[in-house]
Amino acid sequence: MPKKFYITTPIYYVNDVPHIGHAYTSVATDCLARFKKMEGFDVRFQTGTDEHGLKIQKAADKLGIKPMDLCDKNSKIFEDLTKMLNLSNNDFIRTTESRHVEGAQNLWDKLQKNDQIYLDEYEGWYSINDETFYNEKDLIKGEDGNLKTLTGSPVDWIAEKSYFFKLSEWSEKLLELYTKNPNFIKPESKRNEVISFVKGGLKDLSVSRTSFKWGIKTPNDSDHIMYVWLDALTCYPNGVGYLSESKNDLSDFWSETTHIVGKDILRHHAVYWPAFLMAANLELPKRIFAHGWWTNEGNKISKSLGNVIDPINIISEYGLDQFRYFILREVPFGNDGDFSIKALKNRINSDLSNDLGNLCQRSLSMVHKHLNGNIPNKGTLNLSEEKLIKRSEKIIEESINLMNNQKIHEYIKLIWNYINDVNKYFNDQKPWELVKNDIDRFNTVLNITCDLIRRIGIIIYPIMPDTSNKILKMINIDIKELSFSSINDYSVDGIKINPLSQLFPRID
Repeated sequence: MPKKFYITTPIYYVNDVPHIGHAYTSVATDCLARFKKMEGFDVRFQTGTDEHGLKIQKAADKLGIKPMDLCDKNSKIFEDLTKMLNLSNNDFIRTTESRHVEGAQNLWDKLQKNDQIYLDEYEGWYSINDETFYNEKDLIKGEDGNLKTLTGSPVDWIAEKSYFFKLSEWSEKLLELYTKNPNFIKPESKRNEVISFVKGGLKDLSVSRTSFKWGIKTPNDSDHIMYVWLDALTCYPNGVGYLSESKNDLSDFWSETTHIVGKDILRHHAVYWPAFLMAANLELPKRIFAHGWWTNEGNKISKSLGNVIDPINIISEYGLDQFRYFILREVPFGNDGDFSIKALKNRINSDLSNDLGNLCQRSLSMVHKHLNGNIPNKGTLNLSEEKLIKRSEKIIEESINLMNNQKIHEYIKLIWNYINDVNKYFNDQKPWELVKNDIDRFNTVLNITCDLIRRIGIIIYPIMPDTSNKILKMINIDIKELSFSSINDYSVDGIKINPLSQLFPRID
């Protein structure tokens, strides 16, 4: 049986429409999921929507509609985005689904039975935008003199009856977890931030509300609803039935889980979430990886500045795989990055059109022009050609280690170095001269180049699945299910290639 691998995006809040941050997280997670599947793993990939909380209730009230109507409308927008981004997710979970409500309440029951929840009164600062409680030391004073979060969200002082989770009792256990499992939180800089936060001391966490009703009722007290983060975090095990009363055949995936999150919600995933799970005597995920934020032309992205980047507009104008390639290649995964149309155009014209597109166009055009579209059989290979072929296997070996550590940027860089070397091979061999005076050598060079293009078509699949399929279709290779183990299973000898299509038109 293949090994299991479960990877998740955060569930996206439905009070607003998708932006580049949602698309970035989703595409990166998709790339990792596709890679693991090609590596031979049994993969589950989940995304979805977070639909409870005061922010949703207020947004619905402002529109004069019911919260559920707002959730249905906006959740569909996020689900449609999964198709536009060509995601390979197996599941799309909503926190208003019965399977989720059941799992969330089951976790509450386990915490209560383990004496981890008690009733008291909450008094403190709360951000509706972040659905998060803050200590005053973690807030900043805005220009208007009012306290705000680091993301600029306003906070309100609230006081109400609340159930509390005994988070303060889990500081040492959390620090022990981080020490014994240094790869539990990645990248390293984010792990250090979390450790510093926990060492600073943890206070018990308010985990219920009574001032509004749009949420999951606590199973022991119908006057309270669950704190939206305790509710939302259970979406991950709920997607595979791990918190269900009757476990299903997917629940084994839970022990092989990787969460991909934005750095703004790392504390919830790396502190609160493992504390909840340990307190309930449940298994922990394997890894939590926090990526950075995007700016727009060097400026912080915000609705007030009017510079929110709509991924749908970018994809419509420049192409899906062009967009996927840019956001995965432009910055190391885990760092902050700057989005600019100029940088996007440069990547398209240089890396995609010049490097990959021209390689396919120039070589395959020669097959059509001089060989009636039939790839010739190869002759005797020289040492450099044998090394180029073997190097594709080496790239896969190196990529497995890189992708196991979420180094997507390095994986792409490795492939592009290979593409550049294949271009150099083609240019150095000068097939346009060989066709005039050494047809046997010409045939071998075209055969080798076509085979190298086939290999490139396979190894770029996690990054640009549509482009991968186009390349393989052009050279008439029909692979039912792509895998790295089959890199050597196909021969291009004698294949009749299909008409060419321009992979990446240049952008002016």
